[in-house]
Amino acid sequence: MYKVEVKNACRCFLKGGFSEIQTYNTKEEAKKEAQEMLCVMNSTFCHKHEFKMIENFGKYIILSAPKMSPR
Repeated sequence: MYKVEVKNACRCFLKGGFSEIQTYNTKEEAKKEAQEMLCVMNSTFCHKHEFKMIENFGKYIILSAPKMSPR
């Protein structure tokens, strides 16, 4: 099993109806879903956070961090 997991979920994520942990039968399915989630999260959420993905032993982890404001 391959997983997509969201760490440090912000309010926008919780309101968005996504699940914090999802499992898939193939690595390709998990990666595709993680990339789609990342695209939606970075383009439609409040823009106070920046979302990034890392892969770790068959698990795709999406992390959120406060967006740095330009100086």
